[in-house]
Formats: sequence, structure tokens, C-alpha cells
Amino acid sequence: MIRKTKILGTMGPACSDPKVLDKMMEAGLDVVRLNFSHGSAQDHIDRAELVRQLARARGRAIGVLADLQGPKIRVGKFKDGKITLSKGDKFILDANCKEGTQERVGLDYKDLPKDVARGATLLLDDGRIEMWVERVEGDEIHCTVVQGGVLSNNKGINRKGGGLSAAALTEKDIEDLKTAVELKADYIAISFPKNAADVRQARELVKAAGGKSLIVAKIERAEAIENLDEILDEADAIMVARGDLGVEVGDAAVPALQKRMIRMARDKNKLAITATQMMESMITSPIPTRAEVSDVANAVLDGTDAVMLSAETAAGQYPVEAVSAMHRVCLEAEKEAAPSIGEARLNRSFLRADESIAMSAAYTSLHMNIKAIAALTQSGSTCLWMSRHSTHVPIYALTPEVETRRKVTLFRGVYPINFKIGKDSDREDLLEAAEEELRRRGAVREGDLIILTIGEPIGMSGGTNTLKIVKVGARKK
Repeated sequence: MIRKTKILGTMGPACSDPKVLDKMMEAGLDVVRLNFSHGSAQDHIDRAELVRQLARARGRAIGVLADLQGPKIRVGKFKDGKITLSKGDKFILDANCKEGTQERVGLDYKDLPKDVARGATLLLDDGRIEMWVERVEGDEIHCTVVQGGVLSNNKGINRKGGGLSAAALTEKDIEDLKTAVELKADYIAISFPKNAADVRQARELVKAAGGKSLIVAKIERAEAIENLDEILDEADAIMVARGDLGVEVGDAAVPALQKRMIRMARDKNKLAITATQMMESMITSPIPTRAEVSDVANAVLDGTDAVMLSAETAAGQYPVEAVSAMHRVCLEAEKEAAPSIGEARLNRSFLRADESIAMSAAYTSLHMNIKAIAALTQSGSTCLWMSRHSTHVPIYALTPEVETRRKVTLFRGVYPINFKIGKDSDREDLLEAAEEELRRRGAVREGDLIILTIGEPIGMSGGTNTLKIVKVGARKK
């Protein structure tokens, strides 16, 4: 059984050794995440090149996702590195404070006092510490501690219910975005977008820099939930970023929101990535907890395109084992996912021939004993539309475009194959070559039924207009 759900792994010190990274690829890694919150521009460029070098040696495509830091709002540094706060303590968040004490600490986001007023609730260190705002005096936010604990240097700040005005793209992000374009990232993830305008700005900056990267909107603000429909219309993919989102909307709301976000993404022909603490215990343990296994499996059953590992692969002790564990959990969960095409899709009108062909291929695969779908494609769009349906039939994206092969590594149930398509090629010769390529790879055997899709004129992006059902080996008889 081929795994449909894709696995993202975050690069970091734990997998900088080429031998470790190669073993992660062998274990099932599909896409590498470069976390721009850490490291220099050259670090990211070197890591992207290493990933592609190892992938070429394996004769496969590995996608690269550049994840921009965004406006992470943090406290400053303390004189002694940390303090301990108790319930009822008075504490000041002071934009002008240089060195934190037991009574106050500085802010890296100087406009925070303008975003809050009496009655606001601030959540620090991923919600571990809660403060109620009593009053704001100039650049000082005077708070009462509602839930105490240890507060150390540079911990994050969220406002319960959202409402912070920080721009999604900081000056650092804009420079990092240029680096992401330079290293030809297949996807660029935007942190903390509030609305479609934030995503649109990122796309325009990518275009201005001469890039073709697809845009991932990380859903981690309460405002993003309110504007999810318009964000999905503008983005190519969303990331269900459950950390900051859980802090802003409350942890109990996240599971239902995850299901809703994945469902909406699939309905709009967009991609969905599920992230944050999926196998957190594997930072220090060679096996995941049963709860983590269930979490990953539920995301798969929800229909997510990909599941993501963060610190597990970036800084953990068992990066290869984490990928391997995620691989086997996805495989088992996919056995229970019932194939189906939603009624809304069956009643939908199509404006494009290629989208209609994709729908026809998916529908046919559910009603005939089809073993594989081979889509001869330039852009990968036909494969994306096919992958929005729940079918157990593998979809092979046969394309000469290296960017397309890397892009489809994130599409659920789609597998890239390097396949030459010349503009002067004969259609029947290409289809026969595609059939032979699948057989050579062991994807199908003689007598199997397969679906082949292709467009004319040959080699034109967005031109898929033909579907054929073929019995493997029948041409030679």
C-alpha cells in the first residue's frame, strides 16, 4: 500500500548530517520545512541544496517549504534569565524596559500597549501564564497575574480572542522571502495572516522577486478563523497551526476547527497541512504516545494533505524514528478512510475542461477496478483536482517540469515521475510510454485497468482534455 498522506519534516541541528537526512528520506520524508525563525540566509540556501542533492541521488523529488517567522510578539530578557510569578502578583509589560525584573519586563513589539486596554487577557509562554490587564499608562501595561508560573527570556505573548494589530509580514520576513525565492522554495508559509490582503501581499512580493513559490497561509490567529473563506480563496494551501491558534481561541476549540479547515480547503481545491506537537514526545523518546498516534491518525481521517514534524526532527534525539512512526500511522489510518466523492462536487458545474477531466477520472476510479491514474501534466493542476476526492487509487504525475514534481510532493495521494513530454510528441506514443513507465516501476501489472489523462496541444499547461481507460498490455496483443 502506498502512503497517500505526505510527511513534512523540519530541518535543524538534529538532521543537518547528510546521513541522517538521507535516512529520513528513506523512512518516508516528502517535504522539508526550513524554519526562518532560526539560522542565516546562507544556512537555508545550503540546506535546500543538500536536500535536493540527496533527493537527486535517490532519483526522487523532495519539496521545500520556507516558513517565515512572522510577527512573533515576545517579552524581553530578564536580569537573571527568568522569574517566578504567583497568582495575584502585579506585573508590568513595559515597552521601554531594558532588563527584566520581578516587577516588569520589556517587549520586542513596542506597539502592544496600543492594542490592549483594561479587561484584556494576555497569555504568555503558549498560555502557561495568564495576565489580566488592569490599565495602560503610556508604554506600560499594568497586569494582575491570573495564572502564575516560571517566565523566562523571549517567551511569546498572545491576546485571548485575538485583536493584535501586528502586520503579518515584518521587515525580516520581506528579506527572508527574497531568500526563499532565491533558493527556489516550492512553498512559502506566511505566519499570522489576518485576512486575504496579507496573503495577497506575500504573493505580490514573490512575483516581484521573480519567484513561482506557492503560498501557504498559517492559520494561527482568531481573526484568521473569521476570515478563513477569503484566505482560502487567496492562498494555495493552509497550515492548521495549532499552537498559537489554540492559545488565542482556546484549546478545546481546536479539534473541531481542524476538521472544518481541512474540509473547507478540500472543497476549494486547496491543500491542508496539520502541524504542531503531532509527535512531541519523540523529541526525547524513540516511540510516540498512544495519544499522539491517535492525533496523527485523526488528521489523516480528516483528509489532511500532510502532517508535520517540528522539533521532533529539528532538535529531537530520534528524527528518523519520528518520520518512520508517522509513516506507519498514516498507512494504518488510510486503510480506514472510505473512498467517496462529495455530493456538492457531483452537482458542481465546471468552467474548465481539465477540471472536468479530473473529476471524471476520480469518479471512474471509484466505480471500476482501476489500479492507477497516470496524469501527463505540465503544471500539476489536474493532479491537484484529482487529489481532492477520496479515492484509494494512486495518482502519478508524469511531468518533465522539475518545479511541478517538487510541488506535487505535498498533494495527498499524488506521486511525481520524471517523464519527457515534447511538444512534437505523438499522443498515442506518449500514452503508451506512460503505461510502460508505470509497469516498469511496478505500479501496475499486465491486465490491470488504468486511467490515462493528457491534453492537446501536447505540452501546453492547463490543456488536459482527454481521458482514456486502458488495460495494461492490451496494446501489444
